[in-house]
Amino acid sequence: MGPLAVPDIGMARPSGPPGQLSESARPSKHRGHPSKSPRRRREGKRSQRRGDGHEQLLWEIERRRRAHFLHGPYPATHFGPKACILPNPTSVMHIQDPASQRLTWNKPPVNVLVIRKIRDESLVEPFKELCRFLVEEKQMMVYVERRVADDATLSKDEAFGSIRNQLCTFREGYDDISDCIDLIICLGGDGTLLYASSLFQGSVPPVMAFHLGSLGFLTPFKFESYKTEVAKVFEGNAAITLRSRLKVKVVKDMLQRTGQQPYNQEPPQQQPEHNGLLPHGHTNSEAGKVTLQLQVLNEVVVDRGPSSYLSNVDLYLDGRLITSVQGDGVIVSTPTGSTAYAAAAGASMIHPNVPAIMVTPICPHSLSFRPIVVPAGVELMITLSPDARNTAWVSFDGRKRQEIQHGDCIKITTSCYPVPSICCHDLVYDWFESLAQCLHWNVRKRQARLADISDSSDTEN
Repeated sequence: MGPLAVPDIGMARPSGPPGQLSESARPSKHRGHPSKSPRRRREGKRSQRRGDGHEQLLWEIERRRRAHFLHGPYPATHFGPKACILPNPTSVMHIQDPASQRLTWNKPPVNVLVIRKIRDESLVEPFKELCRFLVEEKQMMVYVERRVADDATLSKDEAFGSIRNQLCTFREGYDDISDCIDLIICLGGDGTLLYASSLFQGSVPPVMAFHLGSLGFLTPFKFESYKTEVAKVFEGNAAITLRSRLKVKVVKDMLQRTGQQPYNQEPPQQQPEHNGLLPHGHTNSEAGKVTLQLQVLNEVVVDRGPSSYLSNVDLYLDGRLITSVQGDGVIVSTPTGSTAYAAAAGASMIHPNVPAIMVTPICPHSLSFRPIVVPAGVELMITLSPDARNTAWVSFDGRKRQEIQHGDCIKITTSCYPVPSICCHDLVYDWFESLAQCLHWNVRKRQARLADISDSSDTEN
């Protein structure tokens, strides 16, 4: 299911198709017949319930199979070892009410990861204040990156030495801290939260982001009141936004190893022999080598790189050829990433609670190629077109940039591990506030009020 979808297996459902009564709901002509003994009626009801339960189970399995395309995978509701969403049965049309997304703690948090923006000297003092507050006043175990703890400014500060010696350090790519962090606190801009997301390729602990960077679209908290805000989060029952991520796989030499010939590059409507589907063995085959698998919070960008030629890649949706992208490239983004590179390329801005994936062309050769939004549960696949003049390049949230050649493919779908971002007020107010403050969305000079109630046209009429 997508970030908003909630299964409700426990709810009573008819065992048959909609609009048709089940056997237990239909009136029976034998009901209340004197020849029916109480024992026989009880046994009949038991067998009927068993039959209805089996039919209901089969109906539920079929419903989930059909609904998989319409919704993304159901997101994990446990974030790190101790945090989860506050249970709330309130739902609207089988979609979780966003107002019910509240954070709670199964056990009191103990381990806090503090992420600080590197190469910004203005964050040294806020970092020291926060660490001192967490260690001395809240008795927390604080984890920081080793390069942050080894900063020359911190090393020279003798007053901070006792706190620095109590910090637990780790190195990205070497130490796995995913199973021991209860809460993440970010000091910086949006890039700090993106970096924190990349450290957790599975379940992500709750993230509390303070606005100490250049943009602050994803960082709703102000550091001036950090003690009060952090204390509230430790108490639990805070509003959170589930920011969906993309699960991305880069498969090298997939098409060559299947032994298939390159497919026809005519538009899908001109391919009646396979109706736009990949040749047999391409969609489900894992013959190629998976060289990279990532969880991406903002977007996957495929571009033409240093070449002067147009980028020419094919876009598949659940194994079906949708279109060929000719231009500078294509952006596949989450709703969170819709306000980043995708917005600059002309895409709509989508609230992070909407279960969707956005596909946005970058300077397309065809002016009719507009951005589209697809359901969160689909699998997108991007490959180089067989007649492409040059290779393509791909990056993930601006990192791990690499070249894509003929035969390689990029598979993208919605991850079941979202980023639980703690709200300062609530998920509606925070998002629209960030639109107004960071992007100046619909901010303009208002029309002056007329001195007279009626204008000249009204007087003439």
